[in-house]
Amino acid sequence: MTFQQYEDVIDLSRNNSSPWEDSINSVSLSGRQVILRDWQYSDLDDYQYWQRPGHKWQEFDGPYYQYDFDNSENLRKKVEQLIDSKTVSNPRNILVIADITSNKIIGTVSSYWESKETNWLCIGIIIYDSRYWGQGIGFDSLSLWIQYLFNAHTEIVRLDMRTWSGNKGLIQLAHKLGFKQEACFRKARIVKGEYFDGLGFGILRTEWKS
Repeated sequence: MTFQQYEDVIDLSRNNSSPWEDSINSVSLSGRQVILRDWQYSDLDDYQYWQRPGHKWQEFDGPYYQYDFDNSENLRKKVEQLIDSKTVSNPRNILVIADITSNKIIGTVSSYWESKETNWLCIGIIIYDSRYWGQGIGFDSLSLWIQYLFNAHTEIVRLDMRTWSGNKGLIQLAHKLGFKQEACFRKARIVKGEYFDGLGFGILRTEWKS
């Protein structure tokens, strides 16, 4: 998922949502190390901090696009408006990854339609703090997210995940989760003057069940 797609997911979550009447309707999925949950006001300061330029995660999340990483205030307002509106998309298209002990935001998982007409859904993950990398947080988070999406979207038979050949961590995670590489667009991405491949991974519902 690109940063622009991630921004669009936040907008869609706010604009294409249903009333969130009480806490019974909130989503909270517990894993071994993390909780996937809805946004909370306590997330806003940390979230804005991680949207400012200069963080390592920005080197891997679609660095071949020209993003304005200095719009953290605008992104914070979008999330705050989403919380204020007391509305949520159902099924969710974005959830916070929170530390299971502290409940502090670590990152987000998200989804977007490549083709809603053909039930083609793609997923993404961002873990902001590099100190959490390589500790199984991504595996824990995406395992919960994939199961949630297959349960919530009974019509879908597959999930996609997109990345580039320079993002070794996400490639390794995709394989660990059972995704198969289905596409390789050779030398399709330029990062710091160097060409990289664009990669597409997929997993079928039947493969995930097994």
